[in-house]
Amino acid sequence: MAEHSARHCCLGWDFSTQQVSTRAQTRTLPQSFFYKDSNHPGLGTQGGVHVHEDGLTVTSPVLMWVQALDIILEKMKASGFDFSQVLALSGAGQQHGSVYWKAGANQVLTSLTPDLLLREQLQACFSISDSPVWMDSSTTAQCRQLEATVGGAQALSSLTGSRAYERFTGNQIAKIYQKNPEAYSRTESVSKISVSCFLPSLGSGMNLLQIQDKVWSQACLGACAPGLEEKLGQPVPSCSVVGAISSYFVQRYGFPAGCKVVAFTGDNPASLAGMRLEEGDIAVSLGTSDTLFLWLQEPMPALEGHIFCNPVDPQHYMALLCFKNGSLMREKIRDESASRSWSEFSKALRSTELGNGGNLGFYFDVMEITPEIIGRHRFNAENHEVSAFPWDVEIRALIEGQFMAKKIHAEGLGYRVMPKTKILATGGASHNKDILQVLADVFGAPVYVIDTANSACVGSAYRAFHGLAAGTNMPFSEVVKLAPNPRLAATPTPGAFQVYEALLQRYAVLEQRVLTQTRRPSE
Repeated sequence: MAEHSARHCCLGWDFSTQQVSTRAQTRTLPQSFFYKDSNHPGLGTQGGVHVHEDGLTVTSPVLMWVQALDIILEKMKASGFDFSQVLALSGAGQQHGSVYWKAGANQVLTSLTPDLLLREQLQACFSISDSPVWMDSSTTAQCRQLEATVGGAQALSSLTGSRAYERFTGNQIAKIYQKNPEAYSRTESVSKISVSCFLPSLGSGMNLLQIQDKVWSQACLGACAPGLEEKLGQPVPSCSVVGAISSYFVQRYGFPAGCKVVAFTGDNPASLAGMRLEEGDIAVSLGTSDTLFLWLQEPMPALEGHIFCNPVDPQHYMALLCFKNGSLMREKIRDESASRSWSEFSKALRSTELGNGGNLGFYFDVMEITPEIIGRHRFNAENHEVSAFPWDVEIRALIEGQFMAKKIHAEGLGYRVMPKTKILATGGASHNKDILQVLADVFGAPVYVIDTANSACVGSAYRAFHGLAAGTNMPFSEVVKLAPNPRLAATPTPGAFQVYEALLQRYAVLEQRVLTQTRRPSE
């Protein structure tokens, strides 16, 4: 790719419920242009979705994404954006959203006229006009049915990377087949939310793909709906070039006829690419909820977390762990123990010893996902539960506990810290160097901070460049080597490994004790 001028770029797209956005990224990577559309006139959505009367069903109008795509491309054209310089494009859609194309839609897509907008030509192409999205939780019955078919929740997780979740595409398809068989029979193909009118997408996050073999699970397909494999098409590696761009975009906007389309993926895998994780790395997003992205070689699927195919290395995997009690929990303890002051909060972390004198705490004011525990539980060095800690011990117990839980559950999915491991921290709490110091100490790895604004867009653009290099065996790290480096924020304190090696074992045992105690009343 060295022969391309600096003006050449790739487009990275991100299709979410609240907005559609794209980023034009140059080969030398520091310069970019960003366009987005978050308005959906005439569609009556709130935050991009319709919440149905049952409170469980949540959908978005399919035409919302088509309309947003039209608007963004027209804005780019009006601003003078030179589409002829686009070498390739890729993108991300909601990991679990789905679009249902009516019989005959493919014929329409292959004969689009450049004189009309996409929305005008695609209005009648969908057998289901409202797509189920990631917020939907109406498919519990279908989840239990799928798990029963393959031998239980753990069996399904071992097969597809996750136990059955209501938002996953396979269970949504099963519901549509059961509740609206006529619409399903009219469906020619099912694709993920993305520029899905042209392209296949990632199979992970559907409860349908066998993650080890990278093929559809026949048992799961059969449990969801008949004839599903034909409607889905065959999964492909994320770095695959799936073809050249549609002539519609060449004629209407001036894309080059040779512009490549690289397979789209989900928003979380695209974010992993945007953060440029490498083998052994971890990304920790410290926000309202905390999220852990892991690069795995040998995954160990469990009842918690999710295993996906790696979006930048088809031989490896990625994992996702979510923790509900994130920044809001940290803010509560700050308010209660540090007079609402982050300065006092940090002072407590600096003044207390590593390991907190053996005091451990679990702080879950809302029902946690990983693990399923609620309440606050404190233990002294003798493993006796106590009602309270001194204010500074309370603060360190919270932060140490949050990071020990993350490491324990990451290891439960097969993750191991390596000598070259980097931790990339993002989100609000990543601005607090004392919190990051605890993170470095608990994991035994250096912590870096990185700007991850619009990371799914950025990752999609990076993946488009990577797709152009497909067949040359160029690693993803080589493609993005000119990108800005993350900034080192914290390194492990000498002796921290020995302190936390013992403490992590105690934390895991106490977590199981708390889990047993909190489950007992409902048994």
